Amino acid sequence: MTQSTPRRSTPPQADAPPPGTDLLMERLAHTAACYYRSFAVVAAGQGLTLMQGKMLSLLPRPRPMRALADLLGCDASNVTGIVDRLETRGLVRREADPADRRVKNVLLTAEGEAAVRRIRAEMATGLPGLERLDPYERRALLDLLDRAFPAAG
Repeated sequence: MTQSTPRRSTPPQADAPPPGTDLLMERLAHTAACYYRSFAVVAAGQGLTLMQGKMLSLLPRPRPMRALADLLGCDASNVTGIVDRLETRGLVRREADPADRRVKNVLLTAEGEAAVRRIRAEMATGLPGLERLDPYERRALLDLLDRAFPAAG
């Protein structure tokens, strides 16, 4: 019985110049655009807009409305409208923060959790490149993303 050794990505050429920041930013922008294009299609399949789907994915735990606005990069009034529509569909609910009753936290309902699971499952099948990464490459990618974007981790 032969054992297969894990496939490792080829290290960069020592004598090749490293890619510049412009190229890295261009590649990140392209990657983000591809990801969100796929995400928008999957969210639409759940009857959600891109922003509604993004908001649901940001709620593994309750978050204040202000924090959601910061994470989504939009005005708090936009968040209110998104939450209103998600609440009408029974996907989220608001509750007063126990430490400050003026602050409203948004949290997923059971239906909202199910919608997030469906979106993530469909996204996983729609991004086959991630599935092709071996465990070593997955750890390396996660480490690089955490180092490049420490606030995201």
